[in-house]
Amino acid sequence: MFDLYPKVLATYSTVQGDEELREVLAEYFVKQFKTHLTKDHLLITSGSQQAIHLISEAFIKPGDIVLFERPSYSAAIDIFQAQGARILTVDISENGYDLEKLESMLKQYKPRLFYTNPTFHNPTGYTISVEQRKRVVELAEQYRCLIIEDDAYHDIYYKQPPPLPIYTYDTAGTVIYVRSFCKYISPGLRVAVIVCQPSIMPMLLTSKSLIDNGSPLLNQKIFLHYFSSLRLHQHLEKLRIALQIRKEMMEEELAKTNWKWSSPQGGLSLWVQLPDNLSIESLLSKSLQHSISFVPGVVCDPLKQESRRIRLSFSYENEKKLKDGMKQFVEVAQRLEEEHIQK
Repeated sequence: MFDLYPKVLATYSTVQGDEELREVLAEYFVKQFKTHLTKDHLLITSGSQQAIHLISEAFIKPGDIVLFERPSYSAAIDIFQAQGARILTVDISENGYDLEKLESMLKQYKPRLFYTNPTFHNPTGYTISVEQRKRVVELAEQYRCLIIEDDAYHDIYYKQPPPLPIYTYDTAGTVIYVRSFCKYISPGLRVAVIVCQPSIMPMLLTSKSLIDNGSPLLNQKIFLHYFSSLRLHQHLEKLRIALQIRKEMMEEELAKTNWKWSSPQGGLSLWVQLPDNLSIESLLSKSLQHSISFVPGVVCDPLKQESRRIRLSFSYENEKKLKDGMKQFVEVAQRLEEEHIQK
């Protein structure tokens, strides 16, 4: 990078992001999604979490209603609540949304925006169908509601690529698309992008300039050259195979229990339902003593109601550590269940 860009460490990025990177990403989206956009539709951010924060600052005032899937990404919940939003929810299931209920809520409450994660949803792993994606755009346009589409796992599929993003069905500027590359290229580089209509870009740029005046240029240039290389595509192919093996390994250990889950076709985690006689609080406490951790379902609930669900991630540890850890985890859970029966 220093040979290619001798002044990279002595130069600020523009607030909107490195022009060369935005041009490459615009070409990538046009080719991948068969949609029309240019570099002017793109804003580079330091990860998707910053992107969500910028959107909340630009569009939400205290008391505004924001519609969320239930469950949902915990950081996004916290961001909008910190902005003073009033959060309402629509359930997400293996079959997607109850579209009648969704329309009823849009009609009755007139939410400012709908935050959605329709592809390998975090934490459930569910993926919304093409038919529902098209209908959601129609409803949002009809009831004048912005859609924030958070797409952090689009390329992390195991067999078949997922449907096109909701953004690609938008013809009226209703969808703001957030695409993160951190999960499979480098979490440490913190590179994500907001794709939106140029007419609303100034609002986002104002917020971005006040936060950091532009994401680090060195990070963007490193990402640019790796993203443009053949090595990335080779890496992705290997990564998908490795993640599928880890997922199946985790499921193999879970099959020894009476727990329930749906096997996702992409993403990095399983959404597991525990039996009623197993205390999630006790299980987490005991698991941490063995250096094992998980996300309790209540953390992912915008309503913060008690949940029998937990999120188990299989993305980080190697196969041996994952298998050993899952064996220990199941044993800890079984001991707690036995103790509950004895009481």
